[in-house]
Amino acid sequence: MQDVLLDYGDTKMRVELPDSANVLRLAEVDTDPPAVDPAAATRRALANPLGTPPLRELAKPGQKVVIGFPDRVKGGAGPQCHRRVAIPIIVEELLAAGVRLEDITLLCAPGLHRHNTLEEWYWYLGKEIVDMFWPGRLLNHDAESPDIVDLGQDEMGNIVQVSRLLAEADLPIVVGHCSGNPYGGYSGGYKMLVTGHTTWRCISSHHCPKTMHRDDWLGATPHSHQRHQFRSIGEAIEKGIGKMIFGVDAVIGKKAQVLDVQAGLLGEIEKATWPLADKRTNYALDAAEPADVLIMGLPRNFHYGPGMGSNPILMSLAIGGQLSRCWGAFREGGVIIAAAVCDGWFNPKWFPSYAETYEALQKYCTPAEFLTSKDADALSANPEYCYSYSNYNTYHPYHAMSMISGGSVPAQRTSAVYIAGAKAPGYARGMGFTPTATFKEAMAMAQRHVGKTPRILCTPDCFTGGMGVHLHLKK
Repeated sequence: MQDVLLDYGDTKMRVELPDSANVLRLAEVDTDPPAVDPAAATRRALANPLGTPPLRELAKPGQKVVIGFPDRVKGGAGPQCHRRVAIPIIVEELLAAGVRLEDITLLCAPGLHRHNTLEEWYWYLGKEIVDMFWPGRLLNHDAESPDIVDLGQDEMGNIVQVSRLLAEADLPIVVGHCSGNPYGGYSGGYKMLVTGHTTWRCISSHHCPKTMHRDDWLGATPHSHQRHQFRSIGEAIEKGIGKMIFGVDAVIGKKAQVLDVQAGLLGEIEKATWPLADKRTNYALDAAEPADVLIMGLPRNFHYGPGMGSNPILMSLAIGGQLSRCWGAFREGGVIIAAAVCDGWFNPKWFPSYAETYEALQKYCTPAEFLTSKDADALSANPEYCYSYSNYNTYHPYHAMSMISGGSVPAQRTSAVYIAGAKAPGYARGMGFTPTATFKEAMAMAQRHVGKTPRILCTPDCFTGGMGVHLHLKK
């Protein structure tokens, strides 16, 4: 037997697995190509952009320039991380072209995440660049701003809305990270624009059941319907504002180290960064057949913030995201066992709408029925929650709806999802999962679906071991 420590709330859960179980510790996986010097790579990319003249030629004296950048959720915070290195170099290029410093604005792109604080900007951007722009020209995009630019619908029928500040800039620039996402393929490219600088109505076009419950949502592919929506909305934004958006994206590794930097048109950047991201993100599991049981551990605090492993809605999305990453090595109809405290702590300071959203969900037979209801629409536009999002650094109320869309996928694609160690079991049941007091009990119940000797895949540190990987079987 193997002793395995699963992430579990604020501690670990020790479990025993048979020797035949495939235990993939993310901390031990090394799929990263060699890192590059991020400053040199950024300068090289800016000097040789894809599909457009260099930034120094595009920029002109008197222009208003907006530089969009990702929020705290992704990208790392060390001194060599992409945002922290790239933004000062971009500013340097603009100044050299004659743009005045006072005509440059930095625009954080939280989308529906909580607005980032000054303290957080110091943490991941560094003091020098923050002090250069704070307070008047270092801002959060506000998805509830009354002057959002409404561009109607794209050719796919998606709602197209975007930040006015970005839309009216003479030279709009976005800095992004190309990293393996559990859905949508990769961050960066058009995804950075259409999820970070838009509105809940726009995001509801692609973070919804009709997109996230499709077969092609699973497997974390960049060729899914959702990724096509990202591109379609992004191209519609560029057409609607009458200008192309200049991107500066880095492919990043497990610890957010920079593996490559590409600059230029967003569509061209995607073509240039995805092949390297494929090598970094896709992992061939040493197994001949897909697993019958997927085991994972959930800490309390990760990705979206404190409470993700205890808030039942966020917990369900974490399970759905990891299922998507593992879809190439797991069979449909298998069983998931997730070690999670599931104690009902919603973290109302960050996620004030989530408790009410959870209670509203319980009145409906299926998550999809709820998400298309008037109740869900009213909650998504609730003035109190939207005001809190804009003014008090909380998550937007539609964020909970998008999490339910992805979090309801595991119950549709498996025979059962067991939450081992649930402290408030009713919350697990409310998300369509089965709570168990112990991991051993969950394994015994799983065997009713998959037999006494199932093929087991365990990812014990999938949320704490570094940037995730997308699993496939060795051919």
